[in-house]
Amino acid sequence: MPIDESFAKALYFGEVAESLLFPFPKPDDAESDLVHATIDSVRRFCQKHVDSARIDREEQIPPEVMRGLAELGLMGLLVPKAYGGAGLSQTAYARIVQELAGIDTSLAVTLGAHLSLGTMGLLLFGTEAQKQKYLPRLARGEIVAAFALTEPGAGSDASAITTSAVRDGDDYVLDGTKVWTSNGGIADLFTVFARTSPAEYGAKPRITAFLVERGGGLTTGPNEKKLGIRGSSTTEVVLEGVRVPASAVLGEVGRGFKVAMEVLNRGRLSLASGCVGIAKRLLRLSVERAEERKAFGRPIGQFGLVKDKIARMLAETYALESMTYLTTGLVDAGATDSSVESAVCKVFGSETLQRVANEALQIAAGIGYMQAYPYERIYRDARINLIFEGTNEILRCFVALSGIEGPGRELSDVAKAVREPIKGFGLLSDFAMRKARSALSRDKLTQVHPELEAEGDVLGAYTTHLAKHADRAIRRHGKMIHEMQFTQKRAADMTIELYAIAAVLSRTTRALEKRGIEGARRELDVTRMFVRSAEKRLAELVAEFEANDDELRKAVAERAYVDGGYPFDVM
Repeated sequence: MPIDESFAKALYFGEVAESLLFPFPKPDDAESDLVHATIDSVRRFCQKHVDSARIDREEQIPPEVMRGLAELGLMGLLVPKAYGGAGLSQTAYARIVQELAGIDTSLAVTLGAHLSLGTMGLLLFGTEAQKQKYLPRLARGEIVAAFALTEPGAGSDASAITTSAVRDGDDYVLDGTKVWTSNGGIADLFTVFARTSPAEYGAKPRITAFLVERGGGLTTGPNEKKLGIRGSSTTEVVLEGVRVPASAVLGEVGRGFKVAMEVLNRGRLSLASGCVGIAKRLLRLSVERAEERKAFGRPIGQFGLVKDKIARMLAETYALESMTYLTTGLVDAGATDSSVESAVCKVFGSETLQRVANEALQIAAGIGYMQAYPYERIYRDARINLIFEGTNEILRCFVALSGIEGPGRELSDVAKAVREPIKGFGLLSDFAMRKARSALSRDKLTQVHPELEAEGDVLGAYTTHLAKHADRAIRRHGKMIHEMQFTQKRAADMTIELYAIAAVLSRTTRALEKRGIEGARRELDVTRMFVRSAEKRLAELVAEFEANDDELRKAVAERAYVDGGYPFDVM
């Protein structure tokens, strides 16, 4: 039966949805064998043929490497077997992306742009004719896919798209410009988002997705010069009088925003799994460096401050890995709404990797800054993840507002029920019972391992805090909650911390049940460390709901706008 709940959204009602949390997902044995075999092949191929320093220096992936990835079957990992692909689950796909990202970020970005973005819309919304036409060639790597959404004036705000698609008989004619399109220079098939004709569909234009082949007025610019991921192709895409048949519409006319959001949800999970792979590689490099580099007559790894860095890097990576694969497991189980969880994974993943990359470079010290070593390249490559697939700022707003929407709708329904008490009796009773239960007690988690009872209590307690402050925010701000971004950020950050705690509790419970306390000692200690750190951050967020300097910060920023920057001079 499809899952019709969202774990993250349930938190805003003060509920920990244990049915979505336990047991921690376990991949199918046969698929696991296939994944491990594929990973072994990827490692052997990359060790022999992939020179990341050269890719970074020459700013392109050699054609023979791209052909090799196709021959390994990587270009069709998510494509169903019926169309010539491997038909992998999201979990299996994420694990392979994790491995590839740990080897070379540009390779992972190129594969992700092809599958997670460029091909995903076709997989989710394509007609049978569209799938038959394109999927076999995409799976074989004969053609490469790209996702063309962003425009010069439309980044996170997709509603600002100006590319137009005007109906002309049985065709549409597309005109406009897209920017920063991953795989732009090498793609043969583009998922393009455009405004459909206001004249045809009414005064308010709507966004529609189209499958557009290269040529016929679609051209791309030169590869952009970038800070990182230099081997990936990032270009402008120009559409000048591009004529496509109506059969090129992907999904329904006017429903392109839904197509874009569903594709980006999957892309964010792919990005998070890539962050896991890179963070794991950095941990290996950092441990090696901590053991080999000496200061004051002993390895620097023996010093407390270095141990602290390694411990935090490891704990956060464990949390990231846990929440990423908890989410892919939900998707594979048939979750109908994992949008908030995917956004949470992307935000936590990109920021965790940024911290891990920074600490790894610090542990490496001088050599970390030198191009002869991989640290600085990985550091540069990691930065884009905070911007890719929706900036972390806009995603925090999305997480909070998506979570608050449920309680907000409930309060609206309650207000209506108060006006019509007979019709709304059942709803009022449910609402009253929910509030009473929330006020009087907090249910303990029933499926977490007894060794993690205290950590489970942290999850329960701060879930209650989140629900309480979300409720207060709705009552205080009403519809203006959309403008309260300081409040949104706190709610989103609490959601991220709570989901991370939930994921490590689920994963470590499985480890404890399988191997016992001593057998799962590593997971147990890492979980306790992470939850204790997260509890401190949660306490600070709760305190800021009660007392903060939001208005002062706004005033300082607004004066900076007036002053045109920094207004002070010591002289």
